[in-house]
Amino acid sequence: MSSGQNSGGLMSSAGLVRYFDSEDSNTPTMDPRTVVAFGVLLGVFVLMLNALA
Repeated sequence: MSSGQNSGGLMSSAGLVRYFDSEDSNTPTMDPRTVVAFGVLLGVFVLMLNALA
């Protein structure tokens, strides 16, 4: 690569920076609290199943 070229980013990023910068507005979004609540409920469910076994 010559020193006169502008690569537009670090070579080690391999285009990931540009990929995450072009976020689509049509993607489904979830509230982080929903994800945490689902994880807690799943954990309680697994503990209940383990106690019954």
